[in-house]
Amino acid sequence: MQYREIPLSADNQQFSIAINGTTYTIRALWRDDAGWVIDLLDSGGTAIINGIPLVTGADLLSQYKYLGLGFVLMVICDVAGQSYPTKTDLGTYSHLYVITELS
Repeated sequence: MQYREIPLSADNQQFSIAINGTTYTIRALWRDDAGWVIDLLDSGGTAIINGIPLVTGADLLSQYKYLGLGFVLMVICDVAGQSYPTKTDLGTYSHLYVITELS
């Protein structure tokens, strides 16, 4: 497996990223009622998955395996016991990783 951090900051943002040879757009949004969520879009801007909550230590795409994306997204927090990135620590103490080369 290969792990790569997707660099984020504690701001709403949208950017393109190549994963396993495919270009995706990721949109990260802070929602006061739900915390940080991301949308995964194809390169043309069409939504693949919307509103994925950033939860620490879980495969964020586990319920979407049927899409055959071939990668995992996971959030790791530097603060022990922290379940979600806070409004201000995304990218500093909370990190989003893409895991590829799954078996």
